[in-house]
Amino acid sequence: MPTHTLQIPTPDGLADAFAAFPDHGERHPGVLMYPDGLGIRPVIREMARELAGHGYYVLVPNLFYRHGPAPVIELPEHIGAETRPRVFAQVMPLIGAHTAERALIDADAYLGFLTSRPEVSAGPVAVTGYCIGGLLAMRTAAAHSDRVASVAAFHAPVSADGPDLFAKITAAVHLGHAEGDMTPEALGELNQVLQVMDTAGTAYTSEIYPGTIHGFTMSDTDAFSASGLQRHWDRLLPLLDPTLGNN
Repeated sequence: MPTHTLQIPTPDGLADAFAAFPDHGERHPGVLMYPDGLGIRPVIREMARELAGHGYYVLVPNLFYRHGPAPVIELPEHIGAETRPRVFAQVMPLIGAHTAERALIDADAYLGFLTSRPEVSAGPVAVTGYCIGGLLAMRTAAAHSDRVASVAAFHAPVSADGPDLFAKITAAVHLGHAEGDMTPEALGELNQVLQVMDTAGTAYTSEIYPGTIHGFTMSDTDAFSASGLQRHWDRLLPLLDPTLGNN
């Protein structure tokens, strides 16, 4: 499967990115994949290749390109209890500096680049994201309702922007919450807010993944759950396939 390291022009410079797509000599629906705060690394590349294998062109940008190319910080092969404090002491300032304004500037650049690729078919795209990347995915879908047909967010702080965010989204939505992040009561409150999508006729699902903690999709961390990752694929692919016409 072809993979590329690319440079995406943005108003603030060049964002390095990873792309994976099937080697069929055809055009494929585009998916913008936002990584978690730990950025582009082997596990993210593996997930992009897995998704690309289902018939998609998958573009993964370096969220923190303003601070340097990926990897912006040095990461161990496995992020466990001993290394987590050091890693997150470096990551959190990067997340804090990535303001909503910067995120929207970048989203416009990423979508423009994705849809201009010769390997990407015409039509709408999908956006998916993990942790902070899930919030960025939702912001992208809200800001570009004319270009985004479906959006998914996993173990993500999707409530951070309040109900106004959900009111702007017209794409089909799936939210996969970690059991360690979301109590049933909190899920009920979130789903009450999500009912604004019912009024707009927007399809959505929002559920807690049993037995999972924050970061469950990432196999290079102690949070990893094999069943949680599989459930993620079982929800993501049926969301993307019909909305992007990849049946």
